Amino acid sequence: MNWAFLQGLLSGVNKYSTAFGRVWLSVVFLFRVMVFVVAAEKVWGDEQKDFACNTAQPGCHNVCYDHFFPVSHIRLWALQLIFVTCPSFLVVLHVAYREERERKHRIKHGEGCQRLYANTGKKRGGLWWTYVLSLVFKMGVDVTFVYLLYHIYEGYDFPSLVKCSEEPCPNVVDCFISRPTEKRIFTIFMVVTSVVCILLSLCETLYLVGKRCFESACMLTLYPLDLFAGKLWPDKQHCVFEKFMGVRMPTFRMIQSLV
Repeated sequence: MNWAFLQGLLSGVNKYSTAFGRVWLSVVFLFRVMVFVVAAEKVWGDEQKDFACNTAQPGCHNVCYDHFFPVSHIRLWALQLIFVTCPSFLVVLHVAYREERERKHRIKHGEGCQRLYANTGKKRGGLWWTYVLSLVFKMGVDVTFVYLLYHIYEGYDFPSLVKCSEEPCPNVVDCFISRPTEKRIFTIFMVVTSVVCILLSLCETLYLVGKRCFESACMLTLYPLDLFAGKLWPDKQHCVFEKFMGVRMPTFRMIQSLV
């Protein structure tokens, strides 16, 4: 897995994040990616080779291992990290789209023309929705994988001894898991960090939604009807829209610029 690419991707979206988002990135890098790369992969190692059963029946060892470990913890966590960072790529793409649109607008109308966006990286309009939906998706991914880990392995515990009666085992055989204590600690640690990331994403979502509702309430308080009835002077109307939506353009093209 190319962790350098993942680091570059998340570092790029860091400048568009809130304080909660920056803490989320720190938790992902320090307590999930680094622990996963440096320690967890070494603790698990070759799981099937280290999984031992007290029988020489051909096929019994493989069947028992597949029964207790249908999906490797390492591969499951790798998938989780990939899926949980994909939404950040959408935010970067949306900002790149805005910057390209702004560049084409300047080429067409000249460098001194009025800008489409006051700030291409400001979370307004379509970018706000992209960012919020990315947070919801990240929360959904973490919740799903925490549940899958619990459902597949019937909890987060690692017993040192498991009993297997799957065919073609001749009877109930004892199988031993290597490093059960270390694996239990790392499993609980990864689950706890996932829960922390879920809470951070939830706080960031509530912060963004609450901030938008507060701004909307202020707009309605200052300009209850005049703003939407078009009774404000054009320069004042543009000023209000620029402050609220983060775009600079004629009023009749305002909605189009938010995509």
